[in-house]
Amino acid sequence: PVVVDNRLKNERVIPPPASAPATVAVYAFRDLTGQRRASQTVATLSSAVTQGADAYLVRTLQTVGNGRWFKVVERGGLDNLIKERQLIRQMRELYEGPSARPLPPMVFAGIIFEGGIIGYDSNIMSGGLGARALGIGASTEYRQDEVVVNLRAVSVATGEVLTSVTVSKTVVSWQDKIGVLKFNELGTESLEMEAGGATNESMNKAVQLAILGAVVETIFEGEKRGIWQFASTTP
Repeated sequence: PVVVDNRLKNERVIPPPASAPATVAVYAFRDLTGQRRASQTVATLSSAVTQGADAYLVRTLQTVGNGRWFKVVERGGLDNLIKERQLIRQMRELYEGPSARPLPPMVFAGIIFEGGIIGYDSNIMSGGLGARALGIGASTEYRQDEVVVNLRAVSVATGEVLTSVTVSKTVVSWQDKIGVLKFNELGTESLEMEAGGATNESMNKAVQLAILGAVVETIFEGEKRGIWQFASTTP
């Protein structure tokens, strides 16, 4: 898979499209890993990654490239949308009769974005470094996890998979500690103190960045395949 950091640096320089934004739909973007949150003490049913990644994908599609690439139509709550339109139509017919104003037609999508979070590996790399002198020492420990997402652009007209990209994002956690060990009363009594702190990179943020990297990669991949074109930058 493409490492997300290699694409994110290009997010700010995505050329505008040569045509109007493509109308796209997102039905679901699920966690397909089945991984549970790691715990060394108790069993947990909490998922390791977010179950609402489709919200990140919709927002990314709306904003990527300054919002010039995609127009997103609602599909995650399609049942609610249809029910509300039926309610409006029934009320208009009830109070306005046969001449009731019809609702405008719903916009349909030309492309459906499919995929999901397909991989989560914990503790793929770990290590640390420490030193102690005269009873005083410090240490640092780190750990890396990895989350992988896949994003596919599917043509509604033909069902063809136009692009399929896989992007990975590392999630880094580290811990710093400092300790003091002293012996008193001719070595028969000891005093030990320790202080430290840990920083864990947000998994939700990592998923959001991985999705952003996948959307950016999709734009460049689609341009290579001739699905869409970049606007000319020449005067």
